Amino acid sequence: MKILIKGAGDLATGIASRLYNSGYQILMTDIAVPLTVRRTVALSRAVYEGKAEVETMTGILVKNMDEAEKVLSDRNIPVIVDEKAEIRKDYQPDVVVDAILAKKNLGTRITDAPLVIGVGPGFTAGEDCHVVVETKRGHYLGQAIWKGSAIPNTGIPGNIGGFTVERIIRATADGIFEPVAKIGDMVEKDQIVAYSGGQEIRAKMSGIVRGMLQEHVPVTENMKCGDIDARCELEHCYTISDKARAVGGGVLEAVCGFEHRRV
Repeated sequence: MKILIKGAGDLATGIASRLYNSGYQILMTDIAVPLTVRRTVALSRAVYEGKAEVETMTGILVKNMDEAEKVLSDRNIPVIVDEKAEIRKDYQPDVVVDAILAKKNLGTRITDAPLVIGVGPGFTAGEDCHVVVETKRGHYLGQAIWKGSAIPNTGIPGNIGGFTVERIIRATADGIFEPVAKIGDMVEKDQIVAYSGGQEIRAKMSGIVRGMLQEHVPVTENMKCGDIDARCELEHCYTISDKARAVGGGVLEAVCGFEHRRV
């Protein structure tokens, strides 16, 4: 079975991991300037580095389907800059997974593949996709929903280590993002961790920097640019998160159920 994942951020990479380790063939798409905060665990990094390794997977940037086929033959994952996933027409996947996480549907249709999976809010199973996978932390995280929608976005980040809004590093002004702290650094509350548009961005809590945008990315005021984790586990900065694995499990369940029914 061929699977196309729209998006290559950290959550999409967690989904890819569950599928890849189960033997499925995967191709991923992303935008020209990825805005993944947890980029050390995201195959989107291949867009500007050419290659990205996350746990057992290697993502390699490609320009077309011919290059993608070569990468697939080497048991790697092709990543292509293709905002509208036009490569779907040549790839002809059995499954399309929309893991862009825009909190709304940016164009995915239930007719895009025999099985279409919408990840998170913005999709309705039976209308614009066949199944929705819950992304909100809590009791239903990773649930495969075959009728209805995921829990609506509240705008409040999930609780990690007792912190919610404080753990997010946000741009203080429109402009170019310039990180000061690096992923894996320990920081203190009120420490300068980055600049946006020349203005200081200070940490709102102490902890370890688990995510940070790459330098020179254009940002807008209040945009998410980084993530601080109070648990201070360095390994967490370089491994797929519990949330991403849970969501990936929901996608894997949907794919396996679909494959079983096809047989």
